[in-house]
Amino acid sequence: MMRGYRTTPVSNSTVSFCGTDNSSAYKVDNGLLNNGCFLDALGLVPHVFLLFSTFPILFIGWGSQSSKVHIHHSTWLHFPGHNFRWLLTIFLLFVLVCEIAEGIVSDGFNQSRHIHLYMPAGLGILAAITSIVYYHNIETSNFPKLLIALLIYWILAFVTKTIKLVKYDEHGIGPRQLRFCITGLLALIYGLLLGVEINVILRRRYMWFPQSTEVKPPDDLQDLGVRFLQPFVNLLSKSTYWWMNTFITSAHQRPIDLKTIGKLPISTRALTNYQRLRKAFDTQREKGPVPLKGSRWIWRALRQAFGGPLMLSITFRFVADLLGFAGPLCISGIVYHISSDNHTVLPPIKLLGMHFISSEAFLANAYVLAVLLFLALLLQRTFLQASYYVAIETGIKLRGAVQTKIYNKIMRLCTSNMSMGDMTTAQICSLVARDTNHLMWFFFLCPNLWAMPVQIVIGVILLYYLLGVSALIGAAVIAVLAPLQYFVATRLSRAQKSTLEHTSERLKKTNELLRGIKLLKLYAWEHIFRSSVEDIREKELTNLRAFALYTSLSIFMNAAIPIAAVLTIFVVHVNVHSATDFDLSPAVAFGSLSLFHILVTPLFLLSSVLHSTVKALVSVQKLGEFLGSAEIEIDHEPPVQPPPKNNSSIKSVYALQLQAKLVNRKNKAKQDVNRNFQQEDQELSFREEEICIKIVNGYFSWTQGCPTLTNINIKVPFGQLTMIVGQVGSGKSSLLLAALGEMKKISGSITWNSLPKSDSDDDLSIHCMNARQPPGKRGPVGYISQRPWLLNGTIEENILFDMTPSEKRYKEVIEVCQLQPDIDTLPQGDQTVIGERGIILSGGCGQRISIARALYQHTNVVFLDDPFSALDIHLSDHLMHEGILKFLKKEKRTVVLVTHKLQYLPNADWIIAMRDGTVQTQGSLKDIQLAEPELFEQWITLMNRQNKENSTELRRKSFRRATYSTDTLATEDEDEDSSIGTDEDSLRAELRHRTTIPWSSFATYLRAAGLLLLPMLVLSQLTKHSLMVAIDFWIAQWTSHVIAASTERNCTITQDCEFSHSSYLQVFCVLCVLGIVLCLVTSLAMEWTGLRVARELHCILLRTTVLAPMRLFETTPLGNILNRFSTDTNTIDQHIPVTMECLSRSLLLCVSAVGVISYVTPVFLIALLPLAIACYFIQKYFRVASRDLQQLEDSTELPLLSHYSQTIQGLTTIRAFRHEQKFKKKLLEHTDANNISSLFLSAANCWLEVRMEYIGAFVVLIAAVASISNALYRQLSAGLVGLGLTYALMVSNFLNWIVRNLADMEVQLGCVKRVNSLINTQPETYDGLMTPAQIPAGWPKYGEIQIKNLSVRYDSSLKPVLRHVNAHIKPGQKVGICGRTGSGKSSFSLALFRLVDTFEGQIIIDGIDIAKLPLHSLRSKFSIILQDPVLFSGTIRFNLDPERKATDKMLWEALEIAQLMPVVKALPGGLDAMVTEGGENFSQGQRQLFCLARAFVRKSSILIMDEATASIDMATESILQKVVMTAFADRTVVTIAHRVHTILGSDVVIVMKHGAILEYDEPDVLLDQKDSVFSAFVRADK
Repeated sequence: MMRGYRTTPVSNSTVSFCGTDNSSAYKVDNGLLNNGCFLDALGLVPHVFLLFSTFPILFIGWGSQSSKVHIHHSTWLHFPGHNFRWLLTIFLLFVLVCEIAEGIVSDGFNQSRHIHLYMPAGLGILAAITSIVYYHNIETSNFPKLLIALLIYWILAFVTKTIKLVKYDEHGIGPRQLRFCITGLLALIYGLLLGVEINVILRRRYMWFPQSTEVKPPDDLQDLGVRFLQPFVNLLSKSTYWWMNTFITSAHQRPIDLKTIGKLPISTRALTNYQRLRKAFDTQREKGPVPLKGSRWIWRALRQAFGGPLMLSITFRFVADLLGFAGPLCISGIVYHISSDNHTVLPPIKLLGMHFISSEAFLANAYVLAVLLFLALLLQRTFLQASYYVAIETGIKLRGAVQTKIYNKIMRLCTSNMSMGDMTTAQICSLVARDTNHLMWFFFLCPNLWAMPVQIVIGVILLYYLLGVSALIGAAVIAVLAPLQYFVATRLSRAQKSTLEHTSERLKKTNELLRGIKLLKLYAWEHIFRSSVEDIREKELTNLRAFALYTSLSIFMNAAIPIAAVLTIFVVHVNVHSATDFDLSPAVAFGSLSLFHILVTPLFLLSSVLHSTVKALVSVQKLGEFLGSAEIEIDHEPPVQPPPKNNSSIKSVYALQLQAKLVNRKNKAKQDVNRNFQQEDQELSFREEEICIKIVNGYFSWTQGCPTLTNINIKVPFGQLTMIVGQVGSGKSSLLLAALGEMKKISGSITWNSLPKSDSDDDLSIHCMNARQPPGKRGPVGYISQRPWLLNGTIEENILFDMTPSEKRYKEVIEVCQLQPDIDTLPQGDQTVIGERGIILSGGCGQRISIARALYQHTNVVFLDDPFSALDIHLSDHLMHEGILKFLKKEKRTVVLVTHKLQYLPNADWIIAMRDGTVQTQGSLKDIQLAEPELFEQWITLMNRQNKENSTELRRKSFRRATYSTDTLATEDEDEDSSIGTDEDSLRAELRHRTTIPWSSFATYLRAAGLLLLPMLVLSQLTKHSLMVAIDFWIAQWTSHVIAASTERNCTITQDCEFSHSSYLQVFCVLCVLGIVLCLVTSLAMEWTGLRVARELHCILLRTTVLAPMRLFETTPLGNILNRFSTDTNTIDQHIPVTMECLSRSLLLCVSAVGVISYVTPVFLIALLPLAIACYFIQKYFRVASRDLQQLEDSTELPLLSHYSQTIQGLTTIRAFRHEQKFKKKLLEHTDANNISSLFLSAANCWLEVRMEYIGAFVVLIAAVASISNALYRQLSAGLVGLGLTYALMVSNFLNWIVRNLADMEVQLGCVKRVNSLINTQPETYDGLMTPAQIPAGWPKYGEIQIKNLSVRYDSSLKPVLRHVNAHIKPGQKVGICGRTGSGKSSFSLALFRLVDTFEGQIIIDGIDIAKLPLHSLRSKFSIILQDPVLFSGTIRFNLDPERKATDKMLWEALEIAQLMPVVKALPGGLDAMVTEGGENFSQGQRQLFCLARAFVRKSSILIMDEATASIDMATESILQKVVMTAFADRTVVTIAHRVHTILGSDVVIVMKHGAILEYDEPDVLLDQKDSVFSAFVRADK
């Protein structure tokens, strides 16, 4: 109790209800109601009634509650006015606490204890708590009859408080007395609660009504799968996240997964919010036409859809900010009243036998201020977390809605936007992943935009109240430095943007490097592409340096500006306000310090909020542009005018070819005659009802300008096989896409007819899907693209494609596509995950899975775009006969096949020949023989068939079972695949790794920083925080001496009263300057440490990965490796330094605060123990749950982004199959899974922050009470009291950040661990026994290859793939190698490059054992052409000659050999024309031709061709074979062939089987041997 607050000491032995110092306390001469003690006793009646009437019911109710199982029983809030009741009850508790405090303070003026002053209020608190618990149990158990007890209680309480208020008024007690105000408030609150109770009874017709209103629970609570209960629990649980307790603690026993977190509530699901957003968009469109450019209409729609919850968040933020000012005011008040011995307060008045005090006297009590500070902190933190949660929940809802909107737009995008490079997959994925998050975080930070100005204005006003004019000067310092901080933040944002651009470019290059790593190793180009990535990384690091510099400056300014402002204020204050009412005192000093901490925060946040706003504006602009992009024609439109004749802005290679080739069209008249003949023939051959697809006068284009397809007139008959043939780039694939509606139709018409009625019941299952197809509209089409498109899922999911499973049909399709051998070799069979996030399949197996998908689906029409290009002849023949001619024909499905394999033409019912983007001719083979004899003869020559299908079929059957396919992997031995499961499991286990904090990874991170930066970092941090404590201690001593000096001198306003501040001010200035310097040093040291680590780890990671053996890339999904360079590297670059700085700062500040408080009040250490134990368990449980939820959020984001990318890549296939709705449903599932993870993570963060900040509030309360007691009874200086309270407030601010940053650091160190595991990969042995100088010049000069007893394997733990191979290839010899898939053909070629492990035997080339050569020297001397074409983004020149050794003449010569010179010459820039990523602006065949040209450029003496012509039409292939034989007449050529006829002209043929050479001789010799395997191959290939 404060000195001067009591006039007479209290005797502890005199305690009674009404006290013993008042002789009239028990007199009732003037009536009972005129006795103050009786009025207080009367107030006990309602409380006693409620407690005695509800306790038995509560115990029975709690017993019954324990048996509840269903979620909706314990969370369904039945009664209306629920939240209002809780708010009134909380306010009631606050007023009752004030009543107790007022009673205790008033009782201090009495001679004895008057229990009636505070005992009724104490029972009132117990009754209020009982009432809300009682109400909660009644509400959740839906037993409204028991509300009668509450109704009676509110009536009694209201009546008693009203009587008391009236009697106070009669005796002249008014608003100037605090107890009168409290009584009035209590009467009002009890009256409102009575009204709430009556409202519940009347609205629901409870109690005395014969039948109550039936109310159904929300749909969410009837679904036990909904476990996110925040919207449904009571207000107390909602504000403290009490419902999360079980969830958080259970995470310590078992990992959190999607099953644990359940489903989203309906109101937060993506579909619900998308519909809300779509409605808002529609409203904006109804108001007027939506502009193609601009984003205002989008902002208006977002405000309409999500503005309501945002306003609620802003309101909570306002309340929290206002309560936040209670801290500095209470500290100032406490210190002021402690330091003032002679202060005066209004004396209490005595009426009704009691003392009544004013509110001023009440607030003059330091203990009262301490309790008010505690309550204000609790409320402030609660409202602040409520604001955060509502904002982030709104942002998550917005993100889900926008992502769904983007996906629906993707489903309608024009294919040309993607293929022409106008819009890339990366850009759209960036829009989804980055820009939607920008919008989400803008909504999260948006309340700051409104709250910060109010916070700043109020803060400056209060500072002026404490400090006078000097406060304005300090505010001016902050205001002057704020633009500098904004400038730094702007530069930081620009540096981050520039870094992001270089990061995207680096990832693009890294992705190309990883995808083409096999080619790069074979050509010894790793160093070129590694240098390319390192060059971009250097640019990225340059921007990262700027980013680190501005980040450190930002951190420095955040720490230094408050010091500079306080220094300025104190200097001015001492010189201006010395010996005035504003003289420096502990109350002024520490009150102003606390206010500065509040004032500086919004100014620091200002730059972040503004930059978030700018990012959101840019993101919405991008979103507007994307939503305004061109869409496909959903409905068929009537023909428009003929195509324009201008040919500007041509991007398509096909269009450029057409432009080059249509100039000299000499046979136009002949083509017109042929076309007329064909059309007449069609009319004779097919009736209109027999035509499935009809295109009349079709002109189609990918972009504006010259059409890609011109004058298309075709008819595709129902139920027959139509083949489309033509040379590379003739428009075959474009014709299919035009029919599917993917190309822009300039003119003409496309008609899809419904199926004719079938008399066969067997056809119903196939025809049923199109039975409701509108006339002229396309139904589902089984489309197979030229490049196989696979889902990120199991093989079974890829084949079923969301169709109803049928085991019989599934097995039949597997058999037809020859997939069973491949499935048998996979780790989990057909449940093996494939695609970007699974095992990487080769093109052959992927293509067969795509074919199996089309066969399994019940579609009338099947489009096959060159499906045989990646398959060997045996698989091609099998699929042609068993899949197309039997399976599809049996089901009477219409098949359109694009192919280069002309030997299948006799099987076609209808043939369409394409040339230069138009139809050259069409008809049956017989029709074309009559109409185009020259073309027919050309086909016959290329086919070279002898019509021996019967013998071929028998031979095929005899060999079919011998085929075992490891085509699924780049390895060729089934035993190798068994290890993939282990590798894959270990990689997937990374996400679920649940251990303690990975200190080993932290050590790895610090070791990468080096020995110089690390000690400087630690020393500077410790010194800085020690200096900060010294500054505050000096302020405490300084201000305490000011008070002591004025007290000792007992001065009046004379010259003697002045206190000399000069010495204190000088020391203070020195400490502040040193503190500012150390702030700069620590921020720079931290960021430079992070930069050094980023450089070192990425450099080592890149070099290790590039030098790693191929086995790593064949057994590890590419996405996993790429994540090390993208997500993990980005975390190491930008996030770990910031997290580490924030963690160290928060930890050292809290340690400093605990140390200072313990020094000021040692008794605090006793209370610290339970608080520390509580903090320990909270952080222990939170870290585990947070880590799981962060990993779950990341793991659910990957499938979401992957779904977008795979949708974009397979957009044509999805639309062809009419699976848009199914994929939209999957998108909603992925979005909801990601959003529920984000919501739970946000709720978990709020759960932590509420608890930590409540603990911080208790720290403040304990420190305040202990400090006040020490000051009153042990003469503790007021300065130290202010110091302790200021640091106690700091604990409440930073306590939760320690745990949050610790959890973040734990997750981020997982990135270091994953990167380090990849760094530890054993590299290839690049060094040899010979140095490059010892290798003869021009080696290998002759190309002689001697193979002696060679055995190789892919890994030391695997079985050999080549066993004891012996061969001798003479100089200049042409060698052909053939064999089944998995026979060891490719391994034979890879052994020449030492890409596999040679553990026995040797390969001698021109007299040198290649095992002795350095790898780079060896591989740079050979040329190889792989089956899968690989092109890199850049110029054509770069793709042909990355080493820049060849002249233009040599490049043009190579292009001429590869039949590409006309194509390249037609491109703008020629050799400098750009190739898009993956060569997407060229057809598959053209990409393969570029790879051939690349090999020709090198002109090495040894050339290996590994299925090099699989994607090329037979005519082009025939020309190439002749050219190769001519160009490499004097060089050694090793050809690995699927088409055996391509090696008939070889000097020697090697037939391999099971890793051994089965036959080895000249082709003529082997052909003469009728029983030879090679002759069987040749017969099968004819």
